Amino acid sequence: MWVCTVRADGSPHLTPAWFVYEGETFWICLNGTSVKNRNASHHPTVSLSLEDGNTPVVAEGSVKVHERPYPDWVIAAFFDKFGWNITRDDADDGAYDVLWELPVQRWLMGSPQE
Repeated sequence: MWVCTVRADGSPHLTPAWFVYEGETFWICLNGTSVKNRNASHHPTVSLSLEDGNTPVVAEGSVKVHERPYPDWVIAAFFDKFGWNITRDDADDGAYDVLWELPVQRWLMGSPQE
């Protein structure tokens, strides 16, 4: 998916992210020092978009940040979907030490169930 956060100067910051989706909530695991996490600490409302242009999904929500330990079911969901153990600290691009919980507040287009 694509995640759009807002920088302190008001400009957008658009980046890809891996996610799992459960019960109208997106879960995104990321490095706590990332630009998107720093942005969300100041402005927690973000936009999300799935990359399929034929059946687009666009949503908005506010980030709730979780630090480790992550819920077991979220760890399992990421591993089942991507084969990715989000609790590892030795990734080439640093530890993924923050988990975003992002309940959808508004669907702008589509939804993953459609």
